[in-house]
Formats: sequence, structure tokens, C-alpha cells
Amino acid sequence: MERQKEDYVVVLDFLQNGYPFDKRPSHKKTPIVQAIGKSYFTLLELVPRPGVFLQPYEEVYIGADKRDKIHHITGKLPIEKLTSTAHAELTLVVEQLVEKNETQFVVFFNKAAPLTTRMHQLELLPGLGKKHMWEILEARDEKPFESFADLKIRVKLMPDPKKIIMQRILLELEGKEKHHLFVV
Repeated sequence: MERQKEDYVVVLDFLQNGYPFDKRPSHKKTPIVQAIGKSYFTLLELVPRPGVFLQPYEEVYIGADKRDKIHHITGKLPIEKLTSTAHAELTLVVEQLVEKNETQFVVFFNKAAPLTTRMHQLELLPGLGKKHMWEILEARDEKPFESFADLKIRVKLMPDPKKIIMQRILLELEGKEKHHLFVV
């Protein structure tokens, strides 16, 4: 399986003087950016170019071509290493990314498949059990879903699709899930 790479990230926090717990003298510290990928929700630690100042929620290019604002990618960032500011912004940024990419997640509901003979991808979403899974499968066989609103109208007692997708992404980021649906 080819490893997925992010092209754009959303800044969660910018530490102009590096990490506060870094014991090195301030002139040796490197500015740090904590960000989340827009496509695969990868938490990343980045080093900005000298003189660049970034704001939370700013979208920054980190792809293979020339980068204007980022010098290099330090690597993946475990959720425990997020600053309190980055942690506080994470839920809001994930919510905005889910809203912007609604069609991608509606396609997930339209194409979700069984993982094993006893487990379906839809059952991995918080608040969805076998009953909801069967209702979703029957409704999508009649006609594919067009939006979160369409999904909510056609499936009885369906929890808010946007919220359950967000909850699942946050659970995957926390490393609490065996199967990953959205986070790479």
C-alpha cells in the first residue's frame, strides 16, 4: 500500500520560540508549527522558513513542490504532544474540514463495505449499530445519498452524520481505534 502524503495542512498552533520545555538557550531553539493535514487528518510537526509567522487556521502548502512558508516537515505528531492551544483548536478544525469535504464523507456512506463477515465499516462509527447499518444499506440501494441532510431524512433516528464522522476522526487521532477509516 502506497503511503498517503498531505499537500496542505491547517495550522493548529505556532510556537515562534520553539517548545517551552526545550532547555536549550533561546537562540538555539527552532520555531515549530503544529498542524493537521486537510486530506488524511495527519497531525504533523513542521519547521517554518526563517522570518515566517503563521496564524492558527491558516492553510499552508507542504507538498513536494516549492514551499513558501514551511522549511521542512519534522514528522508525525502524537496527539499527546499537542500544545493546549493546538488541542483546543483541533475539534473546530476537524469540524470545518468535515463540513468542507461533505461530499467525500457522503461517498463513504454510499460505498462503505463489510470488514469481515460479522463487522461492517458503518458499525465503526460512534452511535451506529446493526439496525442503523441495515437502514443505511437499504436506503442507499434505492438511491445513493446526496448530502448529510439527505442521509438524516432517509434514515430514521439517524444521529447527526457530521458529528459522528467528527467523533470517529478524533477517536482515530487519539489512537483508540484498531481500524482507521479516515486518519492515515
